[in-house]
Amino acid sequence: MREVIAPQLRIIEQNRIIASGCWRVEALASKPVFSAIATSAKTMANKPEAVWDISQVTALDYIGAQLLWDAWGKTLPTALTMLSEHRTLFDRLQKAGQPDLQLTEPPNIRIKVIAGQLWAEVRSHALDLVTMMGRFILDFFFMLAHPARGPWKEISANIYHAGARAIGITALLGFLIGIVLSYLSAQQLHNFGGDPYLVNLLGIGITRELGPLLAAVLVAGRSGSSMTAQIGVMRVTEELDAMQIMGMSHSFRLVLPKVIALAIVMPLLIMWTDIVALIGGMISARASIGLSTDYFISALPNAVPVANLIIGLCKGVVFGALIALISCHFGFKIRPNTESLGHGTTRAVVTSITIVILVNAIFAVALQHVGWS
Repeated sequence: MREVIAPQLRIIEQNRIIASGCWRVEALASKPVFSAIATSAKTMANKPEAVWDISQVTALDYIGAQLLWDAWGKTLPTALTMLSEHRTLFDRLQKAGQPDLQLTEPPNIRIKVIAGQLWAEVRSHALDLVTMMGRFILDFFFMLAHPARGPWKEISANIYHAGARAIGITALLGFLIGIVLSYLSAQQLHNFGGDPYLVNLLGIGITRELGPLLAAVLVAGRSGSSMTAQIGVMRVTEELDAMQIMGMSHSFRLVLPKVIALAIVMPLLIMWTDIVALIGGMISARASIGLSTDYFISALPNAVPVANLIIGLCKGVVFGALIALISCHFGFKIRPNTESLGHGTTRAVVTSITIVILVNAIFAVALQHVGWS
């Protein structure tokens, strides 16, 4: 096996520096050797008018070349003698510039970092939402104490846009959902002679769960996105800054009317969706298993306790307030550019629907013994 000659640096004739030996990684692997050579190279490189000669280096790789390159201050000395094969290494180092060597993080570290970032973001949004709820409560009591100063026009406009203009789409989807649910359920119940129980299934399922959930998802996608986009455009056009300069409260003029409007509109839309869905289910039941319309109408009040309707309407108030708060929250988070506007609107809709489904599950567990008798 060929013996590896240790790297050396020596000075002759006062300012002539000669490098010799093997300047490869196997010769520089020892930490003391590497530190000693690196220190000597930097010290010698600081000598004025130094003349470097590395033509006696028997072997040179990128590790050794990088060591000399760093000692020279990442530039070739004016007076330098080297072999032609060594010049290729330094030319590449000169073209590459300063290398950016980063240690690859283990997968578990990356997972922890991502989880930490996600938790910090969720925590930040949660704190901002709680703060917005607190401001809404204060503004609401201020409006009750000073009704003449309340934003009644804004409330009325939001009721019209979120409620009256959503009647058509909620009716259409409610009717279709009622038909599909009735048709699928009727086929199974008919096989076991349970045709009369279709009224119970449709009545409780629609008034207690499907009606509120369907209306909330539609309002989140339609009105919630509109609210976020409206506030976002106000951010882009600097209307929010103008309101602040004029001393107008963003919470009182923008958040309060939207939350109150959706809290009023959602129960009405849920009632409307329930009625249309039950009509669709009744028509489908008559067409699929011949269940008479008179029987359906007469059996419905006995099959569905009033508590189920009240639960559905209460859900509507909570869903409406949450959708409005989340939409306004993400609207204020939008930065003054169009890309952020689209991103914020999408996040508002997705978050609203997710929170609605989560809160609906909480209602289902908390009220599982209510409304069944």
